[in-house]
Amino acid sequence: MTKSNMNYKVMIVDDSSFMRTLLSKIFSNTSGVGEIYQANNGAEALTTYKDKKPDLVTMDIDMPEMDGIEAAKRIKSIDPNAKIVMVSSSDKKNTRDEAAKIGVSQYIRKPFDRLEIKRTIESLSNE
Repeated sequence: MTKSNMNYKVMIVDDSSFMRTLLSKIFSNTSGVGEIYQANNGAEALTTYKDKKPDLVTMDIDMPEMDGIEAAKRIKSIDPNAKIVMVSSSDKKNTRDEAAKIGVSQYIRKPFDRLEIKRTIESLSNE
Protein backbone atom coordinates (compact mmCIF):
# COMPACT_ATOMS: atom_id res chain seq x y z
CA MET A 1 0.00 0.00 0.00
CA THR A 2 2.83 2.39 0.89
CA LYS A 3 0.54 5.36 1.34
CA SER A 4 1.65 6.55 4.77
CA ASN A 5 -0.06 9.79 5.77
CA MET A 6 -2.43 9.43 2.80
CA ASN A 7 -6.02 8.29 2.66
CA TYR A 8 -6.34 4.84 1.21
CA LYS A 9 -9.38 3.08 -0.12
CA VAL A 10 -10.86 0.03 1.56
CA MET A 11 -13.51 -2.39 0.27
CA ILE A 12 -15.48 -4.55 2.70
CA VAL A 13 -16.98 -7.69 1.19
CA ASP A 14 -19.45 -9.60 3.36
CA ASP A 15 -23.00 -10.84 2.88
CA SER A 16 -23.85 -9.72 6.43
CA SER A 17 -24.91 -6.07 6.57
CA PHE A 18 -24.12 -6.13 10.31
CA MET A 19 -20.53 -7.16 9.59
CA ARG A 20 -20.13 -4.58 6.81
CA THR A 21 -21.41 -1.88 9.17
CA LEU A 22 -19.13 -3.02 12.00
CA LEU A 23 -16.04 -3.08 9.78
CA SER A 24 -16.99 0.29 8.27
CA LYS A 25 -17.09 1.80 11.76
CA ILE A 26 -13.67 0.34 12.59
CA PHE A 27 -12.18 1.60 9.31
CA SER A 28 -13.72 5.06 9.63
CA ASN A 29 -11.97 5.40 13.00
CA THR A 30 -8.63 4.20 11.64
CA SER A 31 -5.98 6.72 10.70
CA GLY A 32 -5.17 6.75 7.00
CA VAL A 33 -8.44 5.29 5.76
CA GLY A 34 -10.24 7.54 3.29
CA GLU A 35 -12.92 5.99 1.12
CA ILE A 36 -14.79 2.84 2.18
CA TYR A 37 -16.71 0.72 -0.33
CA GLN A 38 -18.98 -2.24 0.37
CA ALA A 39 -20.02 -5.33 -1.55
CA ASN A 40 -22.37 -8.06 -0.36
CA ASN A 41 -20.96 -10.95 -2.41
CA GLY A 42 -17.95 -11.92 -4.49
CA ALA A 43 -19.50 -10.98 -7.84
CA GLU A 44 -20.26 -7.48 -6.60
CA ALA A 45 -16.75 -7.28 -5.12
CA LEU A 46 -15.19 -8.04 -8.49
CA THR A 47 -17.16 -5.27 -10.20
CA THR A 48 -16.41 -2.78 -7.42
CA TYR A 49 -12.71 -3.71 -7.40
CA LYS A 50 -12.40 -3.06 -11.14
CA ASP A 51 -14.20 0.27 -10.79
CA LYS A 52 -12.73 1.66 -7.54
CA LYS A 53 -9.30 -0.04 -7.30
CA PRO A 54 -9.21 -0.15 -3.47
CA ASP A 55 -5.88 -0.42 -1.65
CA LEU A 56 -7.21 -3.05 0.76
CA VAL A 57 -10.02 -5.60 0.58
CA THR A 58 -11.55 -7.49 3.50
CA MET A 59 -13.29 -10.60 2.20
CA ASP A 60 -15.71 -13.02 3.82
CA ILE A 61 -15.57 -16.57 2.47
CA ASP A 62 -19.09 -17.99 2.62
CA MET A 63 -21.29 -15.74 0.45
CA PRO A 64 -23.97 -16.23 -2.22
CA GLU A 65 -23.32 -15.84 -5.97
CA MET A 66 -19.51 -16.03 -5.68
CA ASP A 67 -17.63 -17.06 -2.55
CA GLY A 68 -14.63 -15.19 -1.17
CA ILE A 69 -12.03 -17.68 -2.38
CA GLU A 70 -13.20 -17.40 -5.99
CA ALA A 71 -13.52 -13.61 -5.74
CA ALA A 72 -10.00 -13.36 -4.29
CA LYS A 73 -8.63 -15.52 -7.14
CA ARG A 74 -10.27 -13.28 -9.73
CA ILE A 75 -9.13 -10.06 -8.07
CA LYS A 76 -5.57 -11.42 -7.86
CA SER A 77 -5.74 -12.33 -11.57
CA ILE A 78 -6.62 -8.68 -12.34
CA ASP A 79 -4.13 -7.24 -9.85
CA PRO A 80 -1.47 -9.61 -8.48
CA ASN A 81 -0.49 -6.95 -5.91
CA ALA A 82 -4.01 -6.66 -4.44
CA LYS A 83 -4.04 -6.67 -0.63
CA ILE A 84 -6.79 -9.03 0.49
CA VAL A 85 -7.52 -9.95 4.09
CA MET A 86 -9.91 -12.84 4.62
CA VAL A 87 -12.27 -12.17 7.53
CA SER A 88 -14.27 -15.32 8.11
CA SER A 89 -15.81 -17.56 10.74
CA SER A 90 -14.47 -20.53 8.78
CA ASP A 91 -11.30 -21.94 10.26
CA LYS A 92 -10.91 -25.00 8.07
CA LYS A 93 -7.26 -25.73 7.36
CA ASN A 94 -7.88 -26.40 3.65
CA THR A 95 -9.66 -23.04 3.29
CA ARG A 96 -6.80 -21.22 5.02
CA ASP A 97 -4.29 -23.09 2.84
CA GLU A 98 -6.19 -22.20 -0.33
CA ALA A 99 -6.34 -18.54 0.72
CA ALA A 100 -2.57 -18.57 1.31
CA LYS A 101 -1.97 -20.15 -2.12
CA ILE A 102 -3.98 -17.38 -3.78
CA GLY A 103 -1.76 -14.82 -2.08
CA VAL A 104 -4.17 -13.50 0.54
CA SER A 105 -2.26 -11.09 2.81
CA GLN A 106 -3.80 -12.23 6.10
CA TYR A 107 -6.60 -14.35 7.54
CA ILE A 108 -8.63 -13.05 10.49
CA ARG A 109 -11.15 -15.29 12.18
CA LYS A 110 -14.60 -14.04 13.27
CA PRO A 111 -15.41 -13.03 15.90
CA PHE A 112 -12.44 -10.70 15.85
CA ASP A 113 -11.00 -8.08 18.13
CA ARG A 114 -11.32 -4.50 16.79
CA LEU A 115 -7.66 -3.90 17.65
CA GLU A 116 -6.67 -6.92 15.55
CA ILE A 117 -8.37 -5.33 12.53
CA LYS A 118 -6.68 -1.97 13.17
CA ARG A 119 -3.24 -3.59 13.60
CA THR A 120 -3.70 -5.55 10.39
CA ILE A 121 -4.64 -2.42 8.46
CA GLU A 122 -1.69 -0.50 9.86
CA SER A 123 0.79 -3.31 9.09
CA LEU A 124 -0.46 -3.65 5.51
CA SER A 125 -0.40 0.12 4.98
CA ASN A 126 3.30 0.13 5.84
CA GLU A 127 4.22 -2.52 3.25
